[in-house]
Formats: sequence, C-alpha cells, structure tokens
Amino acid sequence: MLTDITVKGGCLCGAVRYEVTGEPARFYHCHCQRCRKATGTGHASNVMLKADSIRWLGDESLLRSYKLPEAERFGTHFCSNCGSLMPREVPALGMVLIPAGSLDSEPGIEPMSHIFYDSRAPWSCADGGLPTFAEYPPAKQSSEDAEKGVGDK
Repeated sequence: MLTDITVKGGCLCGAVRYEVTGEPARFYHCHCQRCRKATGTGHASNVMLKADSIRWLGDESLLRSYKLPEAERFGTHFCSNCGSLMPREVPALGMVLIPAGSLDSEPGIEPMSHIFYDSRAPWSCADGGLPTFAEYPPAKQSSEDAEKGVGDK
C-alpha cells in the first residue's frame, strides 16, 4: 500500500510552482498520438492523485489550458511563459494529472505500465519489463497484478 507524499514541482522558467500532497494513485507511460504530440517525445509520463491534492505556489496567472475539442478527457495545462506542461485536473476521473517531468523529486510511486502501447512510435522506447496495454488498463488492476503483468496483451 502506498502512503501519502508531499512533492513540489514547477515549470522550466520557475514562475509557476506547485505542491501536491496525497496518495499517488497511478503512474503510466502513455504512448497515444495525442500525448506524443503534446510532449514532443515518445510518451507522456504522468502521475495521478486525487484532484484536491494540488496547491499552486507560483504565478497561477501564467497558466493556460488547451482542451482538444473532439476528445472526452484530453487537454493540456501549461505555463504561458515557457510552455512547460503543468498539472491539470481531470474532472471525469476526480484526479489531477501531473507530468512526472515537472516534479522536483521522486513521486513516491514507480511507473505501473505502458498504456496505448500499440500506438507507440516505432522509434519509441521498449517496455522495460513493465506491463503493456493496447489502450487503458483494466479498471481494477491491483499493484500486484501490475507487477505480474496481468492484463498484458
């Protein structure tokens, strides 16, 4: 069982800062085309906590959002000064999604799996021994199942 953590993070220019406190719920590497385009990399690495776990410390007025019109949940939250992706609330899940690269320290949870792995770019990284899923993982995947790879393709 995971325990509550408190970690801080921020954008590249340092103007937008945040602190999250709570129990990390999920940590996925997402290979979908939207995440690849939003990050400019082979996958997005995101940690999720309950939505009420974030407190903004820096200049919140610099935050901007983009919601992809045709997507149910996809959007980005970023610093308008430097463009760094920042945490964003996902109301449909009751969670806050934290770009792991924006954290100043370890998130207190290891990556659980690669999601949308069938969509990965051919040049993208290998699975590294983590479970892979064609799309989302099963709704009730325990951490023990994740370690065993239950639900893998």
